[in-house]
Amino acid sequence: MSPMREPPVVNVVIQARASSTRLPGKVLRSLGGRSVLGWVVRAASATPGVDTVVVATSEAPGDDAVAEEAARCGAEVVRGPLDDVLARFLLACERYPADAVVRLTADCPLHDPSLIAQLVALWRAQPELDYVSNVLVRTLPRGFDAELVRVPVLAEQAEEQEGSHREHVTSGVHGRPERYACAGIVVSPPAGDLRVTLDTEQDWTVLEGVVAELGDRVPAWREVVDVLRRRPDLVAVNADVEQKAVR
Repeated sequence: MSPMREPPVVNVVIQARASSTRLPGKVLRSLGGRSVLGWVVRAASATPGVDTVVVATSEAPGDDAVAEEAARCGAEVVRGPLDDVLARFLLACERYPADAVVRLTADCPLHDPSLIAQLVALWRAQPELDYVSNVLVRTLPRGFDAELVRVPVLAEQAEEQEGSHREHVTSGVHGRPERYACAGIVVSPPAGDLRVTLDTEQDWTVLEGVVAELGDRVPAWREVVDVLRRRPDLVAVNADVEQKAVR
């Protein structure tokens, strides 16, 4: 294991693909005049304490457009196995060396840079932590999920994990607190009952409603919550959507 850089390097890696099972092509949809992926890249790029933003997509021809859009939005791009997301993350770490990476998914367009920055700042203050996230205890709406993990820990996972753990990247880390030092960030008042991720047409309707209220800018998470608390009609649209289970 190489020694930690000084100061430590933290990159954002955004996993993205076009072949979503529930809503194919969702990351390339135009939301408020820019792609959903473009929203995520913009938020990651605006995050203090982040060195490089990388989009990790697949080598499948169907993801050519994802790679092109990521580059157009100013992100670095790596391409690897379609179904082995963990391998894509390790490829991103090889091409763009870092001490820790923040994992984001490309179907969460309303990411708040201040939330991501909190994870980065906490880890920079306590670099002995293996994993930091805002989802160990869910107090934020689904759609603001962000996780930071040390790169050597990701390398361990690549050697040990199979099946769904390679798709979900970090499940073998936060699921083993006896082995890995994990820390979480919570907010108050809690808003974990809300949903602003994109997985279904109902989710799309909610996101369009929020963006219609807030415009094409990077929103603060509290602004998003305020809109939804004022608009129970929007909340009702995707209230019954069930998140895909981690297999």
